[in-house]
Amino acid sequence: MNKKQIIIIALLLFGLTNEVSAQTDYHPTQSNLEARQWFDEAKFGLFIHWGVYSILGDGEWVMNNQNIAIDAYEKLTSFFNPTEFDAKAWVKMAKDAGMKYITITTRHHDGFSMFDSKVSEYNIVEKTPYGKDILKELAEACEKEGIKLFLYYSLLDWHNDDYFPRGKTGNGIAGRQEGDWNAYIKFMKAQLTELLTNYGEIAGIWFDGDWDKVDADWHYDEIYKLIHHLQPQCLIGNNHHLALKPGEDFQMFERDLPGENKTGFGTAASDVGELPREVCATINGSWGFDLQDRTHRSKRELVQQLVRASGFGSNLLLNVGPMPNGKIQEEHVQSLAAIGDWLNIHGETIYGSKAGSIAPTDAWVSTQKGKTLYLHLLEKQPKGFVIPEFKERIKSVKLFADKRAVKFKQTKAGLLMEIPEAAQNEIDTIVEITLK
Repeated sequence: MNKKQIIIIALLLFGLTNEVSAQTDYHPTQSNLEARQWFDEAKFGLFIHWGVYSILGDGEWVMNNQNIAIDAYEKLTSFFNPTEFDAKAWVKMAKDAGMKYITITTRHHDGFSMFDSKVSEYNIVEKTPYGKDILKELAEACEKEGIKLFLYYSLLDWHNDDYFPRGKTGNGIAGRQEGDWNAYIKFMKAQLTELLTNYGEIAGIWFDGDWDKVDADWHYDEIYKLIHHLQPQCLIGNNHHLALKPGEDFQMFERDLPGENKTGFGTAASDVGELPREVCATINGSWGFDLQDRTHRSKRELVQQLVRASGFGSNLLLNVGPMPNGKIQEEHVQSLAAIGDWLNIHGETIYGSKAGSIAPTDAWVSTQKGKTLYLHLLEKQPKGFVIPEFKERIKSVKLFADKRAVKFKQTKAGLLMEIPEAAQNEIDTIVEITLK
């Protein structure tokens, strides 16, 4: 399908607003159900926050945080020339890290499109000296390497006048005008049509920004139906921090484990649904490139984050913020490689697993495949371990690392295990429990 046909489809969609049936009647196709199962078993993905904001080296919210006027912010596009961007290298890095999919920002809150959009001139092809469609290159590299591609798409827009009435953020940005909300909805539908038509098979759409206008009519019934019509297998997730809405295929949790709220972005335990889950987190302290962010997480922290997410029955979507030249910080490349090394040995306990029958605590989580229960001990204990209220019948207990038998005893107090401190691992001591 050529670009002219895309515009025609988009224009037709503009006229179908009142004819589209609600997603409350949504019944996922077989291909969507299969995609959900794949996603549920994938466990690990790469999040990429990248845009013209990377030039300022102050995170992806810099336009809002510094109240940069529209006309001033637009000047950034003339400096954005990521000549060292290498889609193949990015995909190889993700694959070597043990990641199964990539989610990249196609349009963030600043309103700049990182793809070749024909319904907005404010995009990487038309407004930057780079002039190339990085999304096209990434989609082709992902397809070649068997890595699935998800597309982040911001509902919130600090640049488009039709994002009106405005929400809670960006109100100090000079140059914003009044506009037509219905025109904004049509604009989003047209861009989503482009994204789901021009870049091959898309594994999912990752929405963000609902929280900026919680009472707005986002026309999710129309938008979700459009996505499922164009690519039925495409999974829809929305980072609204609320219970699942009709038409959504997976539930994401920002910087918090499902049901927890240690960061203020969490979702109430009562709102955690039964669909596949994903926890998104940063490899340092920021999403977009921040020149002064030195809170790079250690291998222990990152591996344990992945393990904890798995123990909550969730994927981990781990973020990097590429630099304006198109390269990813070397320390982050090395950190991802270290996780890949760990998964090469221990991936059996993560990939394809479910949350284990042993409830998670700060000291441990469990993952499970059938009758095999993997207990991940995340803190060393000199006097052995007691897992309370463990009543399942056990066939054997051994260390995953070397298959050494573990002395254990089941009492009214629970499961008692003796593991010499020397045999415990600083990052994760994995105990393989075979149930009867």
